[in-house]
This record gives sequence, structure tokens and C-alpha cells, in this order.
Amino acid sequence: MLRLFAVLALILASLTPALAQEAVGNPRAETGGAQTLDDILRRQSEQKVDDTFRRSATGDPEAAAPITAPLGTLGGQSDPELWRGIRYDSADMSTQSRGPAATTLIQSGGMWWLKFREGPLLTYGAGLLGGTLLLLALFYLIRGRIRIEGEKTGRTITRFNGMERFGHWLLASSFLILGVTGLISLFGRKVLIPAFGHEAFSTVAIGTKWIHNNISWAFIVALVIIFIFWVIHNLPDRTDLTWLAKGGGIIGSGHPPAKKFNAGQKMIFWSVILLGGSIAASGISLLFPFEFNMFGGTFAMLNDWGVPGWFGLDPLAYPLSPQEEMQYAQLWHAIVSLVLTAIIFAHIYIGSVGMEGAFDAMGTGEVEEQWAREHHSLWVEEVQEAEMKHGKEA
Repeated sequence: MLRLFAVLALILASLTPALAQEAVGNPRAETGGAQTLDDILRRQSEQKVDDTFRRSATGDPEAAAPITAPLGTLGGQSDPELWRGIRYDSADMSTQSRGPAATTLIQSGGMWWLKFREGPLLTYGAGLLGGTLLLLALFYLIRGRIRIEGEKTGRTITRFNGMERFGHWLLASSFLILGVTGLISLFGRKVLIPAFGHEAFSTVAIGTKWIHNNISWAFIVALVIIFIFWVIHNLPDRTDLTWLAKGGGIIGSGHPPAKKFNAGQKMIFWSVILLGGSIAASGISLLFPFEFNMFGGTFAMLNDWGVPGWFGLDPLAYPLSPQEEMQYAQLWHAIVSLVLTAIIFAHIYIGSVGMEGAFDAMGTGEVEEQWAREHHSLWVEEVQEAEMKHGKEA
């Protein structure tokens, strides 16, 4: 008996190094090839996990037990293996629908998008808009309304003609509608559902989505109009440096000379054109996700240039599925829209309660001559010189 026990102990001792070596070479040996606790913890902490062991575990019809056997499965795939094949897009699927994403039932990459959308995007977006409004309110309390300093003349100068004002108000009204409907779509689940319930929010969401999608075309048309009319007046020049150095007269006293648009207005203009154009492009990508993709080709180009490596990052994902394209486009659309909205808040403030006489420029198109001299003296000189020249020619 003792001899038998000694033989068994010797066999176990000889096998221990081999088992240990196998465990080191294959960390999933103890789980039979399944994921380990370390895999689960790494995935929960959003670290990369080598999942090739799962990608290949989708069944093998050649090695499958007969369907009549106790463990036989249809086609050699168990339910977990079938769903793994669907998850990793390796299942042999067919559908009557011919859409590019018709056979995509599981898209794991959407989880990071969902977490970002429901977390940082809402938190920082609300902070940006709320913080901007708070700063403007504090600025108004400290600085007050910027008044016309000199004596009013009672004479007016035409600042914007009817077509210019049409383009501006088309852009402003469409942007406000898009902003409200966009915020409902972005914050609705967190704010409106708890307040009004799912059914009421569903009705609102369907309506706002339809309005948002269709008003977007007016916004794009308005962008083109204001670009055509005002781009020549918004090119940077030396007077902008002087204007910026003196804080535009908003801080302190006195107003630096400026042409038709001062440096601050030029920054607003280019913000609207560039950010608004980017919003329009990403919006079109969302409206036509299978025809117009922005990010896959851009990521490939950046990878070819080695841009991610400049910052110590891994290459950007490529190629992208249609769902991934829409996820990136939605986040870009929302982030840029929030930034532009904060900028427009400042523009609305200056054009309404922040400065006396500013609203008249877009209200009637006519501005008080003294206001024009204080805020756009170089432009007034240009207008008067043109009038004098026209009068001599007549």
C-alpha cells in the first residue's frame, strides 16, 4: 500500500511542472478556454482584452455530435456559440432586407458611445451652456449695458440691407429651433422622461426629430447666404490687432476703430461658418449614414500620416461599420453644436441687452450715426466717402 502511494506521489510530482507550464502558457487552461476573472475585471475597467479565444469559439460542424445525440446541436453550434458568431460578425446570416447593416444584430462597440453620451457629454454639455449663461449674467451685473457715449444725432446709416437681414434671421431662427430640438433629443431621456413619462416623451421625440431633420436644410441655405454676403468683410486685417489690444471697448472706456465688422464679430462669423459647416456635414452624415461617411476615411488618412503616434496613441479604428460611423457622427454633431451654442449665447447677449443700439442693425437695418462712429468708425468713413463720390458722379 505504501509503495502504491509513493508511486502516485511520484507521478503527481512529475506532472506538476507540466501543468504549471501549461497554465503559464495558457492563462485560460484552468477555465477550459473560457474567459478568466482577470478578463472580466479588465473589461469592466475598460482595458483591452485579447478576445481571440472567444472569436474562434463559434462551433465546428465537422466536430459536432449528431443532432440525435444527447449533446447534439443544430449545425454544430450551441446558443452561446451562435451569439458569439453574431457578435463578431462571423455567423452565416441571410435576410430579406438589403440594407448595409441589416445583418448586424449585436454591435459591442456601441457601449463606449452610450456611456460617453449618457455621461461626460451630458455633464460637460450642461456645464458649458449653464456656465456661459452664468458668466454673461455676472458680466452684465459688473459692466452693465454698453451705452452710446456721445450725443445722438438723430441721423441713421444703413448697416444691413434686406437680403443680409433675411440671411441672418433665417440662420438665427433655424439655429434656435435646431438647438431646442437637439437639446430635447440629447437630454430628453434624463430630464423629460422622469418628468412626463415615456409615452409623452415618445410623442415629443418623434415630433422634434422630424422638425430637426427638416429645418436643417434652412440652416444650410442660410450659412451659404451669409458667407456670400459677408466673407469679404470678415477677412482679418491690421485693425483687428488694435481692436483686440483694447478689448474692443467692452472692457474699459473708448472704442477702437473698426471696419464694417470688428475683430469680435469676425470671430463670431468664422465660428458660425466653420463650426456650423461641420455641424451641417455631420448632420448630413446622420441623415444618410450609408451614403455619406465622414470618419472612416479620415481615420485611415490620419493613421497613414502617423498622427495618433505623435500623441502616443494606438492607430484609430478602421474600417468602421455603418453603426460606428453614426456613433462618431452623433458625438461630433452634439459636441460642436454645444460649443457653437455657447458662442451664440455671447453673440445674442451683445446684440440685445449688452449694447445699446446694436439690435437696430438687424432689426431695421438702420443704426444711429453716433453709434456707428463709436463702434465702426472706419466703416462710417468708407460709407461717407462712397456717398460723396456717388454724389459727385451724379
